[in-house]
Amino acid sequence: MARSADRNSFVPREEWLKIDLFERLSRSAFRSRFHLSAADRAYLQARGLATVRTHAYDLVRKRLAPARIPNDGKQTPMRGAPKGHPVFLAQHATATCCRGCLYTWHGIPAKRALTDAEIDYVVNVIMTWIGRELK
Repeated sequence: MARSADRNSFVPREEWLKIDLFERLSRSAFRSRFHLSAADRAYLQARGLATVRTHAYDLVRKRLAPARIPNDGKQTPMRGAPKGHPVFLAQHATATCCRGCLYTWHGIPAKRALTDAEIDYVVNVIMTWIGRELK
C-alpha cells in the first residue's frame, strides 16, 4: 500500500499505480527534492537531449535491466553533473534507480530481465522528467 496525499491514509497499491506517475512523485518528500543543477543543465546543453537519451539507454541496460544486479539498491549514484550524470539524478527523482523502486513505483517486477518495452518506458520516464526540469 502507498500513502495518499494527506500522508495519514493508505491507498491500495493497484489504485496508487493508477494515479499519474508525476503526481505520485510530487507527493514524495524524497523524490520531489531532486532538481537539475546548473552543472546538469550545462551538461545537457553541451551534449544535447538526443545524446543524453542514448546515455540513458546505456545506463539503464547496464545498471537496471539485468535479472540479477549484485548491488541492487546501490547501483545508481546520487549525484548529477559534474561528478555524476544528470540521468542518475533523474533516476532518483523518478524512482527508476533500482529494481525495488521500479516495482514499488512502476509495478515492474524484480528478479527478471527488463523487456525492451520496459527499458523504453524507463528511459521515457527519465527523459520526461529531464524535459520538465528544463522548462
